[in-house]
Amino acid sequence: MSETRAACFAVCLDSEGYEASLEVGKLCRVVPDEEAAAHGYARVVDESGEDYAFSSNRFYAVELPLTAERILLAASRP
Repeated sequence: MSETRAACFAVCLDSEGYEASLEVGKLCRVVPDEEAAAHGYARVVDESGEDYAFSSNRFYAVELPLTAERILLAASRP
């Protein structure tokens, strides 16, 4: 693939202290936020459907096939 895309999804690896908001193993939508990333945070949509900044080491960014990514993004938007 010649074009680099930012990860739109990440898998939660650690929910300690945020069990009501995060679920280990769940695929979360990542919201681009350069300022948060510069400080070691990832802005993700949690169980409430809202986006919050969590320590980025709680997640593993995954690159999905473009078709799957488009379907999941469309389904996750209000």
